[in-house]
Amino acid sequence: MNAATPTPVPPAVAFFPETAPFSEEQRAWLNGFFAGILTPQGLPGGPTALSPAENAALMPGGAADADDGAPWHDPAMPLDERMKLAEGRPLARRMMAAMAQQDCGQCGYLCETYSAAIASGAESKLNLCSPGGKETARMLKSLAAELGDAPAAAPAAAPPEPAPVGAPGTSRDNPATVTLLARHRLNKGASEKETWHVEFDLSSAGLDYEVGDSFGIFPQNDPGLVAAVLDAIGATTHDMIGERAASDVLANDVALGAAPDGLFQLLTYLTGGEMRRKARALAAGEDPDGDAATLDVLAALEKFGRPRIAPEVLAEALEPLQPRLYSISSSPKATPGRLSLTVDAVRYRIGARTRLGVGSTFLAARLEPGTKLRVYVQKAHGFALPKDPSTPVIMVGPGTGIAPFRAFLWERFAAKAPGRNWLFFGHQRSDCDFFYEDELAGMRACGHLSRLTLAWSRDGGEKVYVQDRMREVGADLHAWLEAGAHFYICGDAKRMAKDVEHALVDVVAAHGGKSTDEAHAYVASLKKAGRYQADVY
Repeated sequence: MNAATPTPVPPAVAFFPETAPFSEEQRAWLNGFFAGILTPQGLPGGPTALSPAENAALMPGGAADADDGAPWHDPAMPLDERMKLAEGRPLARRMMAAMAQQDCGQCGYLCETYSAAIASGAESKLNLCSPGGKETARMLKSLAAELGDAPAAAPAAAPPEPAPVGAPGTSRDNPATVTLLARHRLNKGASEKETWHVEFDLSSAGLDYEVGDSFGIFPQNDPGLVAAVLDAIGATTHDMIGERAASDVLANDVALGAAPDGLFQLLTYLTGGEMRRKARALAAGEDPDGDAATLDVLAALEKFGRPRIAPEVLAEALEPLQPRLYSISSSPKATPGRLSLTVDAVRYRIGARTRLGVGSTFLAARLEPGTKLRVYVQKAHGFALPKDPSTPVIMVGPGTGIAPFRAFLWERFAAKAPGRNWLFFGHQRSDCDFFYEDELAGMRACGHLSRLTLAWSRDGGEKVYVQDRMREVGADLHAWLEAGAHFYICGDAKRMAKDVEHALVDVVAAHGGKSTDEAHAYVASLKKAGRYQADVY
């Protein structure tokens, strides 16, 4: 670092989570560096050493514009709508709009800091946003082309090189090893779902976590799928890639899910005529046959005639296999040394083949109790219990969305927190999909769970969801909010979370004597105050 260059002042709010792969010194420097980009002048924690012009130079594509409210920061909003809202913004802000908006931390950053890192040149990888998938990666690739056209920036100093640091298990770059203890199925009888309670022994790893955190696992691809992919390219499980078996590389290192653009680009060199034109179209993000959404790696190879490809060449055309994150459903206070997850095993048919969720079926079926696996704890960003244990909490978690709220309830139970607890839970059928029914009944009986509101979508002729129940008990729900309750939601970002927020707006309008616009402002104020928190996926 140039001695004549002022060191960025660490901001009051950290832009990089503690799990980002940097040392304490590097993270402090980067937080200050990005404060110069992202924090408006004159705000608490904002830099004073850099002028507005210097801040503009640090932002490729224009002046710093982080005080724009990020109206695209909504995980339920489609990409094209997010990009429209970001039109005319500096490059880093448009890159942020291209992210999945979940702030899940799976990439090692938050949406805002990942985009800023790419725009500044501190990060070169464009495919780390797992929830955004190919859609986000393509948009980032398009936007990154502007970096070559931008005038050379003159930042205070180049950010330090990332380095995996910290105790094992504190980041995806430095995982720990834990043991799968046991699992049992949560559904009963004729349930259409397959949901598992999965427990891990953390004692040998010394891992620490807090309720609200997520658990990252490094899964393996299904051996049957690996064998089928090798067969489709004319290879066998005995073929090698360097000194490793090709089957080992395909099982552990590369993603066999949605076929990446790189595979279609490879196929343009192995086919001709109309099929070559289709491969080019798919590589460009087009959908010539209307089947792009169904093409995993095996389906893509079969679509293009099962071409003969060396396993090494295929592996180079595929994306890395990413870890999977799951909301933790246990409390370290209630079960020290243990951690649990609540996992839906994903299985669905397309044509004649059953597709498998990589991480979920790895945990639910392919991993035997007693097996060790690599894991890490992803610290939560803006999803935690109130600091005051007397604060009431309202939790909305249908299906596996109950996971963090089971953790919340056990944490508050173990800590003897006096605050009231209200859980909204829903699923398909009450007789076979009532997760943790006995536990919740016990908490209700002893008064720890103040209210339990249930919604079953397949029990009667009319489908009932958690948002419907919220409207039914709207007067009480509004009274809890007025008494200072914190509101939490966990689950699907695209539909359920959006529907729940709409229901909350309706409740506030109906029982708070407000117009729709005023009710929206009320909910927005809850979010700003940290009283409305979401863990969505």
